[in-house]
Amino acid sequence: MVGIILASHGEFANGIFQSGAMIFGEQANVKPCTLMPSEGPEDIRKKMEDAIASFENQEEVLFLVDLWGGTPFNQASALLDGHEDKWAIVTGLNLPMLIETYASRFSMEKAHEIAAHVMQTAQEGVQINPKELEPKEEKKAEVSAAPQGAIPEGTVLGDGHIKYGLARIDTRLLHGQVATAWTKTVGPNRIIVVSDNVAHDNLRKSMIEQAAPPGVKANVVPIDKMIQVAKDPRFGATKAMLLFETPQDALRAIKGGVDIKELNLGSMAHSQGKVVCTKAVSMGSDDVKTFDELLAMGIKIDVRKVPTDSPENFDEILKKAKTELK
Repeated sequence: MVGIILASHGEFANGIFQSGAMIFGEQANVKPCTLMPSEGPEDIRKKMEDAIASFENQEEVLFLVDLWGGTPFNQASALLDGHEDKWAIVTGLNLPMLIETYASRFSMEKAHEIAAHVMQTAQEGVQINPKELEPKEEKKAEVSAAPQGAIPEGTVLGDGHIKYGLARIDTRLLHGQVATAWTKTVGPNRIIVVSDNVAHDNLRKSMIEQAAPPGVKANVVPIDKMIQVAKDPRFGATKAMLLFETPQDALRAIKGGVDIKELNLGSMAHSQGKVVCTKAVSMGSDDVKTFDELLAMGIKIDVRKVPTDSPENFDEILKKAKTELK
């Protein structure tokens, strides 16, 4: 029997697991895995690994995940690596999808087969009452089959200057808060992860490119490449969201000519030698030095996890780091 993992932000996975039991009865080889506000990517990954280890058949595993591009999806994608021939992920988890998945296990023995089958049921489960509110289908414009070649060097698009809707420091880079809340607020047409480390890590690079929200392209580039892009007039029609893993990467990009006036600070993970400054931000001595340099250059630091948060006082956060690192 195919093992099923229900993965979500918060208690949603537990709730829908309970709802499924109420409708379809208790099910074996099904485990809800939740990412709670106080937890990080490694926590939900461990929960998923433990769930898989408990399944009778670990060869066939289906992940039903709440949100494409979120941390549960990203960690499921990492586990999927090397198992693509047997395992599968379906996002947009809803109750019709779950019930159909349970029913399908009686006649289907492959995770891929069930994943392909339940997509339509999940989509049909989204209904509107009254029916008149349903959007009318529009004819899709015909797309030219002519190949779209590379833009010739020297071409100027727009005003010739790339636009930065947001530049963010976030250890987790592209995850649920970024893929949904920030993308909807900023409206970029391209998300660019600027990191030498990630650019040379094929697995992480692939996961980030897959996690891009609909209608937005995601790229991973080394810092020097981003400096070149910032000076290339062919990107004048691009509105970008830049994601940096560390303040050091951001500083290097800015020094190289990437015209950023403000940095959003989302999260900086704790590690040895760092002190906890807030629930989401930890700093070491090199981080403090880097932020001092950024501030001296006139760069504003906006501390918010999501757009609706009230900005935190960065001066107080930096002061706390300096005090505790003495």
